[in-house]
Amino acid sequence: MGTALVYHEDMTATRLLWDDPECEIERPERLTAALDRLRQRGLEQRCLRLSAREASEEELGLVHSPEYVSLVRETQVLGKEELQALSGQFDAIYFHPSTFHCARLAAGAGLQLVDAVLTGAVQNGLALVRPPGHHGQRAAANGFCVFNNVAIAAAHAKQKHGLHRILVVDWDVHHGQGIQYLFEDDPSVLYFSWHRYEHGRFWPFLRESDADAVGRGQGLGFTVNLPWNQVGMGNADYVAAFLHLLLPLAFEFDPELVLVSAGFDSAIGDPEGQMQATPECFAHLTQLLQVLAGGRVCAVLEGGYHLESLAESVCMTVQTLLGDPAPPLSGPMAPCQSALESIQSARAAQAPHWKSLQQQDVTAVPMSPSSHSPEGRPPPLLPGGPVCKAAASAPSSLLDQPCLCPAPSVRTAVALTTPDITLVLPPDVIQQEASALREETEAWARPHESLAREEALTALGKLLYLLDGMLDGQVNSGIAATPASAAAATLDVAVRRGLSHGAQRLLCVALGQLDRPPDLAHDGRSLWLNIRGKEAAALSMFHVSTPLPVMTGGFLSCILGLVLPLAYGFQPDLVLVALGPGHGLQGPHAALLAAMLRGLAGGRVLALLEELAGILARVLNGEAPPSLGPSSVASPEDVQALMYLRGQLEPQWKMLQCHPHLVA
Repeated sequence: MGTALVYHEDMTATRLLWDDPECEIERPERLTAALDRLRQRGLEQRCLRLSAREASEEELGLVHSPEYVSLVRETQVLGKEELQALSGQFDAIYFHPSTFHCARLAAGAGLQLVDAVLTGAVQNGLALVRPPGHHGQRAAANGFCVFNNVAIAAAHAKQKHGLHRILVVDWDVHHGQGIQYLFEDDPSVLYFSWHRYEHGRFWPFLRESDADAVGRGQGLGFTVNLPWNQVGMGNADYVAAFLHLLLPLAFEFDPELVLVSAGFDSAIGDPEGQMQATPECFAHLTQLLQVLAGGRVCAVLEGGYHLESLAESVCMTVQTLLGDPAPPLSGPMAPCQSALESIQSARAAQAPHWKSLQQQDVTAVPMSPSSHSPEGRPPPLLPGGPVCKAAASAPSSLLDQPCLCPAPSVRTAVALTTPDITLVLPPDVIQQEASALREETEAWARPHESLAREEALTALGKLLYLLDGMLDGQVNSGIAATPASAAAATLDVAVRRGLSHGAQRLLCVALGQLDRPPDLAHDGRSLWLNIRGKEAAALSMFHVSTPLPVMTGGFLSCILGLVLPLAYGFQPDLVLVALGPGHGLQGPHAALLAAMLRGLAGGRVLALLEELAGILARVLNGEAPPSLGPSSVASPEDVQALMYLRGQLEPQWKMLQCHPHLVA
């Protein structure tokens, strides 16, 4: 269905007309730098380009008062001194004669994007806008924001399209208090914001930016604040926040639409955020969100003031929306203690309102000493602030060498033993007919009696040819049909072939009656996850077995709380997913697993299976998996198995942690 890019060059018109060190970073070059980089990478040309329209005053009135809209309209005729005087009445704001026009275009761009997605014209998209919007309040401009673009889009989706569940993910480094205020009593909008907080000592200095602000009235539990109390948060911290906090709630909420307040001042190099997350991280965050709401994701630009970091992060977001696999993440994947404190504090605050958290141990932990008082504004933070220790040594030069992975000539290939005319595949997914040389295939098959039959040997030859294409960079992901009788032997060959032909770290997720070969080397190069065992067992750091959860809630908990943290911690360069005899997965569940594993290894995922080729080929090619619907709770047995395994493995695999270590 495609990806929309909404933009209008008029949004570069508004600019600061006087000296103001606080506001000078919000400048027109933010848009032109991002757009130029999209064009250089050929990404704009792959999108459906939409020219932004102005939001009507009636549409602005969905969240703003008539008096405030009138005040902004009148700035069109004010002189420089009058504009400066009016700007001084608000916090971190400047007005320009073109502000009203630009701000209406910014709000209108969000509306156009939502309409395009919800009418099926496109699957997803990005609105490249300024001024930003998430600080904008009903009757006040704030923090460079005039009209609240994402809030208007959410209200519009409810009013015009009749939506009942909208997820807003605000990954800007500042708290989007404007969105929070507008929806804090509304259970139809789940608002998630992480933000630099520093125990209340970072702008906007609000007590209600802390984790215990969870909404009010009917909206209790539908405001989720994750305050970062140190700078230097990196890729591991951001991914951990998604896996252990946002995604469990999001799956339980089951949104019909995902809106992203896409601020990139939370990326490395930005002077506002002082964080360490690389641009590639935003590809991973985007991909994780695409498994929700049938892939209906609308991102709207908010902050981002380091032009290089902003441009790279925008490109990573757009290429992921287009269906390209996310590049591998750099750096160690271990969240820092301050991040774990914040995540656990937010989980504890949300637990009374969400069943997915109530089944887990989410007791609050003592926070690092806070100097802020509920009364009055805390002292301003000194430049730099405390630094997350895990990221303190992260090189700022990461931006100098962005991760640019050449796109394979084939995104997804399917290798079947016999052609299937009933199999419906996307147009750009190819059915592979070629096989490895007969002699080579027979040599790999020789140790396995089950591979002696002609059908199994034919399937193995095609698998070897496909795997070589993936290892050589010609094919990104693949599906290989495997006879049930030869599933274990074929998987054994695939693992050994991968490790001997270029894969340095191989992740194998085996479902069904597929045991780890006893003679496979224990050298740390392969991580084997069996989801079928009779009991939960951590046989080693690199060999984990767990029963297949019986309920959807248990399956989601297993994926988010065990499989993905292990996978991100291991950082494989090849992923094998094998559906063996008795795997027990329905199509939507298998599709979700494949879609979420696609974030690993640059999307280099090979699925071995006897059935479900069509649905897995579509998600490995970048389509969104079908919704599982409202998630049920996990069974007590599933919860017990998950908690046991996490307890056994957390010392070795830091991404499993969602509790900080308590120091006596």
